[in-house]
Amino acid sequence: MKLHDDIHNYYEKLVLDEVIKQKISESLDVDTLADFCCTVLNQLPPRYIRFEVDLAFYLPQSERIEMEEQVRVAIEESIKLISMRGDN
Repeated sequence: MKLHDDIHNYYEKLVLDEVIKQKISESLDVDTLADFCCTVLNQLPPRYIRFEVDLAFYLPQSERIEMEEQVRVAIEESIKLISMRGDN
């Protein structure tokens, strides 16, 4: 069952933005990148929206900054997890 094409987790955009910013996508193949993003997103609370413009308008700047920091921390933890698995 699919609810709607427009419904998505806003953290997905934040994670992808940070992955691109940190150039993580350049060092992982497509399948590993998808797994990596799932690992990151599973550490974050869901924030479902239909239209990004609504969230951009109603979200206080302080909350957006906090969300971005949560994404950075989740990415750091996921990188550590991947590194630990590679050391085994």
